[in-house]
Amino acid sequence: MRINRKPMLPNTLVQDAWRYLLLAIVVFGSLAALPALAPVAQDLNYHAFADTRVFLGIPNMLNVISNLPFLIIGGLGFKFCLNSGPAPSRQAWMVLFIGLALVSVGSAFYHWNPHSDSLVWDRLPMTVGFMSLFAALLGEFLDQRIGKRLLWPAVLVGLGSVLHWHWTDDLRLYVWVQFVPLLVIPMLLLLFKSNYSHNWMLVVALGWYVLAKFTEALDGAILDATAGIVSGHTLKHLLAAAGAYSVYLMLRRRRYLPEDAY
Repeated sequence: MRINRKPMLPNTLVQDAWRYLLLAIVVFGSLAALPALAPVAQDLNYHAFADTRVFLGIPNMLNVISNLPFLIIGGLGFKFCLNSGPAPSRQAWMVLFIGLALVSVGSAFYHWNPHSDSLVWDRLPMTVGFMSLFAALLGEFLDQRIGKRLLWPAVLVGLGSVLHWHWTDDLRLYVWVQFVPLLVIPMLLLLFKSNYSHNWMLVVALGWYVLAKFTEALDGAILDATAGIVSGHTLKHLLAAAGAYSVYLMLRRRRYLPEDAY
Protein backbone atom coordinates (compact mmCIF):
# COMPACT_ATOMS: atom_id res chain seq x y z
CA MET A 1 0.00 0.00 0.00
CA ARG A 2 1.47 3.31 -1.03
CA ILE A 3 0.46 6.29 1.07
CA ASN A 4 0.67 9.73 -0.46
CA ARG A 5 0.23 12.50 2.00
CA LYS A 6 -1.84 15.44 0.89
CA PRO A 7 0.23 18.53 0.11
CA MET A 8 0.20 20.95 2.99
CA LEU A 9 -1.29 24.39 2.45
CA PRO A 10 0.94 27.41 3.17
CA ASN A 11 -0.90 28.24 6.40
CA THR A 12 -0.56 24.67 7.59
CA LEU A 13 3.14 24.71 6.80
CA VAL A 14 3.60 27.82 8.92
CA GLN A 15 1.57 26.37 11.79
CA ASP A 16 3.51 23.09 11.76
CA ALA A 17 6.96 24.59 11.17
CA TRP A 18 7.78 24.75 14.89
CA ARG A 19 7.31 20.98 15.19
CA TYR A 20 9.78 20.28 12.42
CA LEU A 21 12.15 22.89 13.80
CA LEU A 22 12.07 21.37 17.28
CA LEU A 23 12.70 17.89 15.88
CA ALA A 24 15.57 19.19 13.76
CA ILE A 25 17.12 20.95 16.77
CA VAL A 26 17.05 17.76 18.83
CA VAL A 27 18.49 15.58 16.03
CA PHE A 28 20.95 17.85 14.28
CA GLY A 29 21.61 20.16 17.22
CA SER A 30 22.71 17.26 19.40
CA LEU A 31 24.88 15.94 16.58
CA ALA A 32 26.50 19.34 16.05
CA ALA A 33 27.19 19.60 19.80
CA LEU A 34 29.25 16.40 19.91
CA PRO A 35 32.61 18.05 19.05
CA ALA A 36 32.18 20.38 22.02
CA LEU A 37 32.01 17.41 24.40
CA ALA A 38 35.05 15.65 25.80
CA PRO A 39 35.89 12.33 24.11
CA VAL A 40 34.35 9.30 25.82
CA ALA A 41 36.68 6.32 26.09
CA GLN A 42 35.51 2.75 26.42
CA ASP A 43 35.57 1.60 30.05
CA LEU A 44 37.47 -1.70 30.02
CA ASN A 45 35.55 -2.79 33.11
CA TYR A 46 32.53 -3.06 30.83
CA HIS A 47 33.86 -6.47 29.73
CA ALA A 48 33.91 -7.79 33.30
CA PHE A 49 30.44 -9.33 33.45
CA ALA A 50 29.16 -10.80 36.68
CA ASP A 51 28.01 -14.16 35.32
CA THR A 52 30.98 -16.06 33.89
CA ARG A 53 29.66 -19.58 34.41
CA VAL A 54 30.48 -22.24 31.82
CA PHE A 55 27.83 -24.76 30.77
CA LEU A 56 28.14 -27.42 28.07
CA GLY A 57 31.54 -25.99 27.20
CA ILE A 58 30.06 -22.55 26.45
CA PRO A 59 31.76 -19.71 28.37
CA ASN A 60 29.47 -17.06 29.84
CA MET A 61 26.64 -19.30 28.69
CA LEU A 62 23.59 -17.35 29.86
CA ASN A 63 24.90 -14.12 28.35
CA VAL A 64 25.56 -16.01 25.11
CA ILE A 65 22.30 -17.94 24.71
CA SER A 66 20.08 -15.07 25.91
CA ASN A 67 20.70 -13.54 22.48
CA LEU A 68 18.62 -16.24 20.79
CA PRO A 69 15.34 -14.23 21.05
CA PHE A 70 16.83 -11.56 18.78
CA LEU A 71 17.35 -14.15 16.05
CA ILE A 72 13.80 -15.46 16.40
CA ILE A 73 12.19 -12.00 16.41
CA GLY A 74 14.39 -10.86 13.55
CA GLY A 75 13.29 -13.84 11.47
CA LEU A 76 9.62 -13.40 12.30
CA GLY A 77 9.70 -9.68 11.55
CA PHE A 78 11.57 -10.08 8.28
CA LYS A 79 9.17 -12.79 7.11
CA PHE A 80 6.18 -10.60 7.97
CA CYS A 81 7.61 -7.61 6.12
CA LEU A 82 8.50 -9.77 3.14
CA ASN A 83 5.03 -11.30 2.83
CA SER A 84 2.77 -8.43 3.84
CA GLY A 85 5.15 -5.57 4.35
CA PRO A 86 3.92 -2.52 6.22
CA ALA A 87 3.84 0.60 4.07
CA PRO A 88 5.28 3.12 3.64
CA SER A 89 8.54 2.15 5.43
CA ARG A 90 8.67 -1.50 4.41
CA GLN A 91 12.34 -1.45 3.45
CA ALA A 92 13.41 0.24 6.68
CA TRP A 93 11.43 -2.24 8.78
CA MET A 94 13.03 -5.13 6.89
CA VAL A 95 16.50 -3.72 7.58
CA LEU A 96 15.56 -3.35 11.24
CA PHE A 97 14.71 -7.05 11.55
CA ILE A 98 17.82 -8.06 9.63
CA GLY A 99 19.79 -5.98 12.12
CA LEU A 100 18.06 -7.73 15.04
CA ALA A 101 18.96 -11.16 13.67
CA LEU A 102 22.57 -10.04 13.27
CA VAL A 103 22.56 -8.65 16.81
CA SER A 104 21.93 -12.20 18.00
CA VAL A 105 25.03 -13.46 16.20
CA GLY A 106 27.25 -10.48 16.99
CA SER A 107 26.34 -10.30 20.68
CA ALA A 108 26.76 -14.06 21.17
CA PHE A 109 30.18 -13.82 19.51
CA TYR A 110 31.16 -10.97 21.83
CA HIS A 111 29.96 -12.63 25.02
CA TRP A 112 31.79 -15.84 24.15
CA ASN A 113 35.04 -13.90 24.61
CA PRO A 114 34.38 -10.32 25.79
CA HIS A 115 36.95 -7.73 24.78
CA SER A 116 36.99 -4.51 22.77
CA ASP A 117 37.73 -6.17 19.42
CA SER A 118 34.83 -8.62 19.69
CA LEU A 119 32.58 -5.83 20.96
CA VAL A 120 32.79 -4.28 17.49
CA TRP A 121 30.74 -7.18 16.11
CA ASP A 122 28.14 -6.68 18.82
CA ARG A 123 27.73 -2.97 18.18
CA LEU A 124 27.76 -2.94 14.36
CA PRO A 125 24.37 -4.68 13.94
CA MET A 126 22.93 -2.71 16.86
CA THR A 127 23.50 0.52 14.96
CA VAL A 128 21.78 -0.98 11.91
CA GLY A 129 18.73 -1.55 14.10
CA PHE A 130 18.75 1.90 15.68
CA MET A 131 19.21 3.78 12.41
CA SER A 132 16.68 1.76 10.43
CA LEU A 133 14.12 2.31 13.21
CA PHE A 134 14.91 6.02 13.02
CA ALA A 135 14.34 6.08 9.24
CA ALA A 136 11.16 3.97 9.45
CA LEU A 137 9.54 6.25 12.01
CA LEU A 138 10.48 9.46 10.20
CA GLY A 139 9.01 7.99 7.04
CA GLU A 140 5.72 7.14 8.72
CA PHE A 141 5.27 10.21 10.90
CA LEU A 142 6.71 12.87 8.56
CA ASP A 143 7.00 11.83 4.92
CA GLN A 144 7.80 8.50 3.31
CA ARG A 145 10.33 10.20 1.04
CA ILE A 146 12.33 11.31 4.06
CA GLY A 147 12.48 7.77 5.40
CA LYS A 148 13.54 6.25 2.09
CA ARG A 149 16.24 8.84 1.42
CA LEU A 150 17.54 8.74 4.97
CA LEU A 151 17.70 4.95 5.47
CA TRP A 152 21.04 4.05 3.95
CA PRO A 153 22.90 7.27 4.88
CA ALA A 154 21.66 6.76 8.46
CA VAL A 155 22.79 3.12 8.49
CA LEU A 156 26.22 4.19 7.21
CA VAL A 157 26.47 6.79 9.97
CA GLY A 158 25.61 4.09 12.49
CA LEU A 159 28.24 1.69 11.17
CA GLY A 160 30.74 4.54 10.97
CA SER A 161 30.14 5.42 14.61
CA VAL A 162 31.31 1.95 15.67
CA LEU A 163 34.38 2.08 13.43
CA HIS A 164 35.18 5.58 14.70
CA TRP A 165 35.06 4.30 18.27
CA HIS A 166 37.18 1.25 17.37
CA TRP A 167 39.85 3.38 15.71
CA THR A 168 39.88 6.34 18.11
CA ASP A 169 38.44 4.98 21.38
CA ASP A 170 35.84 7.75 21.33
CA LEU A 171 32.23 6.74 21.96
CA ARG A 172 30.55 10.11 21.42
CA LEU A 173 29.07 9.40 17.99
CA TYR A 174 28.08 5.86 18.93
CA VAL A 175 26.20 7.12 22.00
CA TRP A 176 24.37 9.62 19.77
CA VAL A 177 23.42 6.86 17.31
CA GLN A 178 22.04 4.71 20.13
CA PHE A 179 20.03 7.27 22.05
CA VAL A 180 18.80 9.94 19.62
CA PRO A 181 16.48 7.56 17.69
CA LEU A 182 14.96 6.51 21.02
CA LEU A 183 14.54 10.13 22.09
CA VAL A 184 12.77 10.86 18.82
CA ILE A 185 10.04 8.26 19.54
CA PRO A 186 8.15 10.30 22.18
CA MET A 187 8.67 13.47 20.14
CA LEU A 188 7.05 11.95 17.07
CA LEU A 189 4.16 10.56 19.09
CA LEU A 190 3.51 13.91 20.76
CA LEU A 191 4.08 16.25 17.81
CA PHE A 192 3.02 14.32 14.71
CA LYS A 193 0.49 11.78 13.47
CA SER A 194 1.00 8.66 11.39
CA ASN A 195 -1.45 6.81 9.18
CA TYR A 196 -1.44 3.76 11.44
CA SER A 197 -2.98 2.59 14.70
CA HIS A 198 -1.18 0.94 17.63
CA ASN A 199 1.60 3.52 17.80
CA TRP A 200 1.27 3.33 21.60
CA MET A 201 3.22 0.09 21.37
CA LEU A 202 6.29 2.15 20.56
CA VAL A 203 6.08 3.48 24.12
CA VAL A 204 5.90 -0.10 25.38
CA ALA A 205 8.98 -0.98 23.34
CA LEU A 206 10.81 2.06 24.66
CA GLY A 207 9.87 1.12 28.21
CA TRP A 208 11.30 -2.37 27.79
CA TYR A 209 14.54 -0.89 26.49
CA VAL A 210 14.82 1.54 29.42
CA LEU A 211 14.38 -1.40 31.79
CA ALA A 212 17.04 -3.27 29.84
CA LYS A 213 19.56 -0.46 30.35
CA PHE A 214 18.64 -0.36 34.03
CA THR A 215 19.32 -4.06 34.54
CA GLU A 216 22.54 -3.76 32.56
CA ALA A 217 23.80 -1.20 35.08
CA LEU A 218 22.90 -3.58 37.94
CA ASP A 219 24.54 -6.66 36.45
CA GLY A 220 26.23 -8.03 39.56
CA ALA A 221 23.65 -6.75 42.03
CA ILE A 222 20.87 -8.65 40.24
CA LEU A 223 22.97 -11.82 40.14
CA ASP A 224 23.45 -11.56 43.92
CA ALA A 225 19.78 -10.70 44.53
CA THR A 226 18.63 -13.76 42.57
CA ALA A 227 21.05 -16.06 44.42
CA GLY A 228 23.09 -16.58 41.27
CA ILE A 229 20.17 -17.54 39.04
CA VAL A 230 20.40 -14.72 36.52
CA SER A 231 22.53 -11.62 36.03
CA GLY A 232 21.45 -8.13 35.08
CA HIS A 233 23.12 -8.39 31.69
CA THR A 234 21.27 -11.57 30.80
CA LEU A 235 18.03 -9.82 31.76
CA LYS A 236 19.10 -6.88 29.63
CA HIS A 237 19.14 -9.12 26.55
CA LEU A 238 15.71 -10.55 27.35
CA LEU A 239 14.14 -7.17 28.08
CA ALA A 240 15.62 -5.57 24.95
CA ALA A 241 14.24 -8.52 22.96
CA ALA A 242 10.83 -7.85 24.54
CA GLY A 243 11.08 -4.31 23.20
CA ALA A 244 11.86 -5.62 19.73
CA TYR A 245 8.94 -8.04 19.98
CA SER A 246 6.65 -5.13 20.86
CA VAL A 247 7.63 -3.45 17.59
CA TYR A 248 6.91 -6.68 15.73
CA LEU A 249 3.49 -6.96 17.35
CA MET A 250 2.75 -3.33 16.52
CA LEU A 251 3.40 -3.99 12.84
CA ARG A 252 1.25 -7.12 12.82
CA ARG A 253 -1.73 -5.62 14.65
CA ARG A 254 -1.91 -2.10 13.34
CA ARG A 255 -4.31 -0.94 10.68
CA TYR A 256 -4.28 1.88 8.18
CA LEU A 257 -6.08 5.04 9.26
CA PRO A 258 -7.26 7.35 6.46
CA GLU A 259 -6.26 10.97 6.97
CA ASP A 260 -9.86 12.08 7.44
CA ALA A 261 -10.11 9.69 10.41
CA TYR A 262 -8.25 12.10 12.69
